[in-house]
Amino acid sequence: METNLVVEGLKFMGLGMGAVFLFLIVLIFLMGMMSKIVHKFFPEVQPSAGSSSSSAQNNQKKVVAAITAAIKFHRES
Repeated sequence: METNLVVEGLKFMGLGMGAVFLFLIVLIFLMGMMSKIVHKFFPEVQPSAGSSSSSAQNNQKKVVAAITAAIKFHRES
């Protein structure tokens, strides 16, 4: 009788693990399909090469100014 309960427990464990594995496989497949659909209807915009260098320099200057202002404010208070 003990062996029978162990076998039944192993069967339920295998069934549960199989169900979780199947669910994860379906989830991965559906997420891949969703990703392809989203990329098809909403492609990523590629920035032009000429404007990226000047905008990157402007962003870097703004970051440096913000850091400088934060340090100055911290030292004053």
